[in-house]
Amino acid sequence: MMGRLCNVIHSSRAAIVMVAVQMVNTGLNILYKLVTEDGSVKLRILIAYRFLFASAFMVPLALISERKNRTKLTWAVLFQSFLCGLFGGVLAQNLYVESLALTSATFASAMTNLVSVITFILGILFGLERLNLERIGGKAKVLGTLVGIGGAMVLTFYKGTEIDIWSTHLDLLRHDQHQSEVRKSQNHILGCILALGSCMSSAMWLIIQAKMSLAYQCHYTSTALTCVMAAIQAVVFALCMEWDWNQWKLGWNIMLLTASSSGIVASGIMVTLIAWCVHMKGPLFVSSFNPLQLVSVAIMGSLVLDEKLHLGSILGAVLIVCGLYAVLWGKGKEMKEISKLVPSESSQGSDQ
Repeated sequence: MMGRLCNVIHSSRAAIVMVAVQMVNTGLNILYKLVTEDGSVKLRILIAYRFLFASAFMVPLALISERKNRTKLTWAVLFQSFLCGLFGGVLAQNLYVESLALTSATFASAMTNLVSVITFILGILFGLERLNLERIGGKAKVLGTLVGIGGAMVLTFYKGTEIDIWSTHLDLLRHDQHQSEVRKSQNHILGCILALGSCMSSAMWLIIQAKMSLAYQCHYTSTALTCVMAAIQAVVFALCMEWDWNQWKLGWNIMLLTASSSGIVASGIMVTLIAWCVHMKGPLFVSSFNPLQLVSVAIMGSLVLDEKLHLGSILGAVLIVCGLYAVLWGKGKEMKEISKLVPSESSQGSDQ
């Protein structure tokens, strides 16, 4: 009874944390969209500054908070943090902001819901998941994967009629809407490919993070290591692409606001909370809250960015979300079946 109550409490805390994470991500999506429309800001440099700010915040926090109970670092943990910084940091963020610049905040957020589907596919390839087609849970996961992929196809290739739910006539971007739509339609496929690459990187990060959280349970230190690794990689990548030192100068502008807030809040505090949730409930639980970000970004995008919703976007997003929850339902069904088998096996062993 007490164990079940503790499980409910942990689940409630993890759910509250993930809701907060998605709300923060919504605000960052709006900031990123404003930055991507500003031609003077180089996105690679922005990502580099993001992880520099994250490292400057997380390293002292980790040193202070876990100074007494920090476990010994191993080469395996360092390598895992390097991979987390690569897949969950540099690759995922650079691909995401580039896709955001070519599409819209709502589209990019909708594509992030494919992370759970791709996580399931990669889990099968790496031997972390099983199909189990003879059971209803396995069938639900496969069906959800196919539905999610179909939703991504609809979201990419079908636009449909414009749906005008409300209009505040508030556009923080202050640009010519017609020219913007022409530019987006020309780069829509490329933006979709980049968004898909970002989802694949995020899925790889969740799998590696799950393994890392089991081997090294000092979440502040592991997050600090990931931020430092990502900062080194992002700075090297940005320096290779951007040689103009004037582009690296920070002023009191939206670039400083976006880099500091995304670094300290998103890559620092939020990643720590995500690492805790992955350790408590697993990577699929974490990714199940992505649809909340889609809804909130769609609302905020239409309110402050004057983004237009189309029938294809809504249909594709609905299919992706349905596929996501089919995968999660199938995973939950399998976990219940496993939990029922474990006590019976242990009781048989005691009888013998």
